[in-house]
Amino acid sequence: MKPFQYLSPASISEAVSLLKEYGQEAKVIAGGTDLVVQMRKGSLSPRYVVDINGIPGLDTIRYDPVRGLTIGALTTVRALEKSADLRQQYPLISLAASKLGSVAIRNVATVGGNLCNAMPIADTAQALLALSAKVRITGPEGDRVIPLEDFLIGHGKTALGTGELLREVQVPVLAPHTKGFYLKQTIRGSIDLAIVNVAVAITVDPGDAVCKDIRIVLGSVAPTPIRARKAEDVVRGKRLDEDVIGKAAQLASEDAHPRPGSIRASGEYKKEMVLVLTGQLLREAVSSAPSRGE
Repeated sequence: MKPFQYLSPASISEAVSLLKEYGQEAKVIAGGTDLVVQMRKGSLSPRYVVDINGIPGLDTIRYDPVRGLTIGALTTVRALEKSADLRQQYPLISLAASKLGSVAIRNVATVGGNLCNAMPIADTAQALLALSAKVRITGPEGDRVIPLEDFLIGHGKTALGTGELLREVQVPVLAPHTKGFYLKQTIRGSIDLAIVNVAVAITVDPGDAVCKDIRIVLGSVAPTPIRARKAEDVVRGKRLDEDVIGKAAQLASEDAHPRPGSIRASGEYKKEMVLVLTGQLLREAVSSAPSRGE
């Protein structure tokens, strides 16, 4: 690991000032589960490491029945997994968080770090994208809020500009009868990186069992997590019978574009697993759909 200067700002404004001053030579550290590994390997060699752990107020989970959910960037993945509010109101987030690495990693890794690392396999990203999350960014010009889908722009790349810092994640209030489902395929369990991961958020009318809305998010099959929009269109407005599920799963597989040289599985295998996992999640949605009167 090459020498670097360690900086520990006490406020968001101080952090932004440091990031603006040092630009591409600076990297933010929160949990450090990704950054430290990359620095040890030599794939990253920042001259300045800006530790934001001393900034108060960035590790909170706040839920409001009108405004929705706000998650501070320093919130640990373990906190997402264990939060009573999330388990009650947004169980998909808790479920996906529980699949990220080991407990030791989840105790340190942060949601902000997981998103800013911008890997297409990131467990939290799939769930948050399925729930229409946005991110609040603070920079030299003030705050801006953008969809998470627009924040993740490439493998290891985000929409953060010079001097900008991811401050929080915002998730809207869910429509009634919305449920979330998540599956992650690995070789050795959750401690492994995903071969393929899929998240589904679906709203089903209990009166007629028709899908009112759905978001299907695929991970590890493109440079960023992606929506399977053609599959969503097939399901939306329909009852989830086997014909609809089969068509949706096939279209999701066609939306997957894994790189041919993946070290964990071939592109063909990943596309086949998207078909299998998407179908499995949609069948799970059918079995858990509310009946009339619930």
